[in-house]
Amino acid sequence: MKMKPAFLLIGTLLLFIVLGLIHVSQGQASTGFFRFWQEVWHDEQQMNFLLHSRMPRFVIGCLTGAALAIAGMLLQTMTKNPLASASTLGIHAGAYFFVVCFTIFFPAIGHAFPLLVTLAGGFTAAFCVTFLVGKSLDPVRIALTGLIITMLFSSLTSALQLLFANEVAGLFLWGSGTLMQLDWGGVTFAAPWIIILVFIGLLISHRFDFLLLGDDVAIGLGQNITITKAAGWLIAILLTSITVSVVGPIGFVGIIAPHLVRLMGFTKHRSMIIGNIIVGASLLITADILVRIISETSELPVGAMTAIIGAPWLIYLALKMRKQTRASGSALEGKVRIVRYKPFYFMIVLVTLLLIVISLSFGGTSFTRLIELPQEMMHNSYVWDFRVPRVLVSFLIGMLMAGSGLLMQTVLRNPLADTSVLGISSGASVFAMLFLLVFQQAPISFVAVGAFIGAFLTMGMILVISARSGFQPMILILIGIAISAVGSAIIQILLVRANLYAGLALTWLAGSTYGTSWNDFIIIGVASFIILPIIILFASTFDILSFDDEVSIGLGVKASQMRLLMIILAVALTAISVAVVGTIGFIGLLAPHIARQLVGPKLIRLLPLSLMIGGILLLSADFLGRFLLAPKEVPSGIIVSLIGAPYLLYLLKKINSVKVK
Repeated sequence: MKMKPAFLLIGTLLLFIVLGLIHVSQGQASTGFFRFWQEVWHDEQQMNFLLHSRMPRFVIGCLTGAALAIAGMLLQTMTKNPLASASTLGIHAGAYFFVVCFTIFFPAIGHAFPLLVTLAGGFTAAFCVTFLVGKSLDPVRIALTGLIITMLFSSLTSALQLLFANEVAGLFLWGSGTLMQLDWGGVTFAAPWIIILVFIGLLISHRFDFLLLGDDVAIGLGQNITITKAAGWLIAILLTSITVSVVGPIGFVGIIAPHLVRLMGFTKHRSMIIGNIIVGASLLITADILVRIISETSELPVGAMTAIIGAPWLIYLALKMRKQTRASGSALEGKVRIVRYKPFYFMIVLVTLLLIVISLSFGGTSFTRLIELPQEMMHNSYVWDFRVPRVLVSFLIGMLMAGSGLLMQTVLRNPLADTSVLGISSGASVFAMLFLLVFQQAPISFVAVGAFIGAFLTMGMILVISARSGFQPMILILIGIAISAVGSAIIQILLVRANLYAGLALTWLAGSTYGTSWNDFIIIGVASFIILPIIILFASTFDILSFDDEVSIGLGVKASQMRLLMIILAVALTAISVAVVGTIGFIGLLAPHIARQLVGPKLIRLLPLSLMIGGILLLSADFLGRFLLAPKEVPSGIIVSLIGAPYLLYLLKKINSVKVK
C-alpha cells in the first residue's frame, strides 16, 4: 500500500468516526450533539435510546454501506463497466418486486425466508440484464438495459401496490430504503452473512486482479475466469440481497464508493475491499445524517438521499467520459414488409374506429348496445361530457407519446431511447407532485401546470449540462439516468411526507386517463396541430441525423442544431402528455419499433404509422383498465406496462447487435 493512499484511508477512517458520533447522537429525543454526550452517561433513558435504537441503526448502516460498496466494486470488475451497481443493473428493483409479490401472495414464505425471496429477485434481474446484453460489455448498453429492466420491475411493483394497497401498506417506506431499526434483530441477521462474504472476497481477491488485465491475459496466466466471475457475481448479489431484506433497496452507494476508493490510489482488490468498507459505510451514514437533519420529526427514506447525492457523481462520470465518446452510430433498421400501403392504412383506421366505438359503448359495468350509442351520445350527458373526451384524449395522448419516442430514438440513434429514459417524465412528475401537495385546494389544472414546468426545466438542465458534448447520445442517456434517479428520490420523499395523498399520487404517477375533459382534448388538439407539421417538414433532415455526425455534416446538415430541435419537439410532446394524464411509459418505446418493422426506417412513412399505433395502444389500455376489474379501474399506465413488458424483453434481446456508442 502506497503512503498517499494509506494517509487518505486513515483520514477517511477518522472522518467515519466523527460521522458515527454525530449519527448516534441524532434522534427525536436528542438534545443536541454536545449535550447528548454530556448527559448520556448519567441519563438511563438516553442510554437506552443509544443502545437499543441508535446503535442498531448505526451498525446496520455501516454493514449495509460496506456491503453495497463491495458489491458495486465486484460488479464493475465483472462487467468492466464503471457504471455498474446493484441499482443500475436492476438487481434492487427485482429484489423489491419479489418481496412485494411474496408479501401479497405467499406471506408465510416471505416472512420465513426473506433472504431467499430477495436473492431470487436479484438473480432474476441480473440474469435478465446479462442475457439481454450478451457478450457486449459496452457501459452505456449495460446501463440502459439495466434501466429498462428496472422500469419493467418497477411498473409491475406499482401495479401490485395499487391493486393490493392494504397488503403492502407497510412496505412503502422500506421500499424506498430506510435504516430504521426497532431492535438488534436486523443486525444479528445481516452481520454474519456480510462478514463471511467479505472474508471470502478478501481470500479470493487476487483472482479479481487478473480480470483487470483482460480475459485473454488472465486465461494465459492460468486463471479460470468463469469460476472467478461466477464467484464475483454470487458474492455481489448475495450482499445486495442481504441488504435489501433488512433495509430495502438503497442505490448509488455501489457506484460512488468504488470510484472514490480508486481515486484514493488503490488498485488491488484486497486493498479496495478494505477501502470500500470504510468509504461505503461513511457514505451511507452521511446520507442518513442528512435525512434526519431535513426531517427531525418523521422518518424519510435514506435511499432517496443517496440518489440525490449520487446523481451529480454520475453526471460527473458522464462528462468525464465525453472526450472518449463521439456521437456515432448507424441508422436504425427496419424491414419493409408491407407493399400495399393504402389497404394497410385503411385497415389501421378501421381498427381505430372500432376501438373507439367499443370504448364509447362501455359504461363501466356493462356494454350499451351499439345500436343505442348515437342516442346515448345525444341524450346522456355523462357519455358526452366524460366518456367521449376520455376516449379521444386517450387516442391523442398515445399519438403524442409515440411521436416523442420516435424523435428520441432517431436523435440518439438508440432503439431504446425515450423521454422517460432521459428523465423528462420524472422531472415533470416531481413538479406535478409539488403542485399537488402545495396547492391542495387548487384546481387539478395546477398539477398540469406543474408537470409542464417540470418537463421544460428538466430539459433545460439536460441541455445545459450536455451542450459541450454536442448533445452526444451517450452523455444524454447517462444524464437522463441520473436525473430520473433524483426525480424518483424526490417523489419518494414527498409521498412519505404526505402519506394521506399517496394513493392519489400513485394513481396519477402510474398514468391515468380518468377525469379527462373536453378542455384537455382542445389543448392536445392545438398542440398536435402545431408540432406535428414541424416534424413532417423536417422529416428528411431528421432521417439524415440517424447516421454518423460526419455523414450528416457532409450532407450539409447542422447536426447539433437539428438534434436540439428534435429534443425540444420530443420534450414538448412529453410535457403535454404528462400534464394531462401523468406518467405513462413504454408507448414511446413500443410504437416506433412496431411501425419500423412494418414500413421500414424512413421517417416520413414511419411517423403516421407510429402515431396510429401509439393511439391504439393507449386506447386499448384505457378500455382494458375500465373493463378488467369493473367497476374498479386500473390506471392505463400499468396496463401499458403489462402489455409492453413481454415485447420489450424480446426487443432488448433482438437489438443486441446494435451498437450504442
